[in-house]
Amino acid sequence: MKPERPLVDVQGLSRVFDASKPWLNRMLEGEQRMLLKAVQDVSLQIGRRETFALVGESGSGKSTVAKMVVGLLQPTAGRVTIDGVDMWKTTASDEMTALRRRIQMIFQDPYASLNPRWRVGAIIADPLNAFGLTKGRDETEAKVAELLRLVGLDPADMHKYPHEFSGGQRQRICIARALSSNPEFLVCDEPTSALDVSVQAQILNLMRDLQDQLGLTYLFISHNLAVVRHMATRIGVMYLGRLVESQPSAELFKAPRHPYTRMLLDAVPDLKMSGRQRRMIEGEIPNPISPPAGCAFHPRCPLALDRCRVDVPTPFASGGRTLACHAVEV
Repeated sequence: MKPERPLVDVQGLSRVFDASKPWLNRMLEGEQRMLLKAVQDVSLQIGRRETFALVGESGSGKSTVAKMVVGLLQPTAGRVTIDGVDMWKTTASDEMTALRRRIQMIFQDPYASLNPRWRVGAIIADPLNAFGLTKGRDETEAKVAELLRLVGLDPADMHKYPHEFSGGQRQRICIARALSSNPEFLVCDEPTSALDVSVQAQILNLMRDLQDQLGLTYLFISHNLAVVRHMATRIGVMYLGRLVESQPSAELFKAPRHPYTRMLLDAVPDLKMSGRQRRMIEGEIPNPISPPAGCAFHPRCPLALDRCRVDVPTPFASGGRTLACHAVEV
């Protein structure tokens, strides 16, 4: 039997930003161009109904990957294929419109992503009107009421403004808006990091229930490993723009391979008080404009070899795992 094609296929994705001063300033001051390599050669696949989580410290490139995958930011190199359609090479407008309807994004700050001048009903109805999914005001209002009930809110809330809700309720509104176009793939950029811990659990449980009910596929961006453990089918760990390790969630928490992954897990509070030896994260993520030579993690790595200071490790896969490290074998 032929294996099912992944819904999302990302190959060799890279993004470079020009952080240089204006040309005239560079000429007068004798400076060179400054290029920031935010993402370098990232490859991953996400199967249908799967949750792939990207984790890493701030500045590792997680959100840049999310924006390129969802179509908000054009990659410098590489390709993003959604259900066999290359997002950045297709020229058919009808095909692109249909593809964009199947992809939605949930942002980090629920208040900043909602128009404060619009009522909730208009916010949720916007994708319905943009893609022509409903006809007439009555049908649109009925669909908005259905979506509000789906995320645990009252249909009467459609007449209120975003400032009348709590942070968790606003994130539910954002989820309802994302679901209004009947998407298959949701990119979630740290959707719970701005919420209280108790509210985070409610939103995460809602997202899991919706995934089971609607057959959704998630790309989940987070720096909170406890959240990732609750949500993810597979986890990818990023460091300074590169994907250094990828494993099924249970295996990664049980036996992390990359030294950086071990360091991240050691920083998680040990609520069981097991007494196991732990190593706290040392140092800071380097400047992406002038990264270290070789493996970017080697200045902080306890296992660094001479080779790590010279050669960039090439990711290699084995048994469903991907690892980019000279010091550790798969």
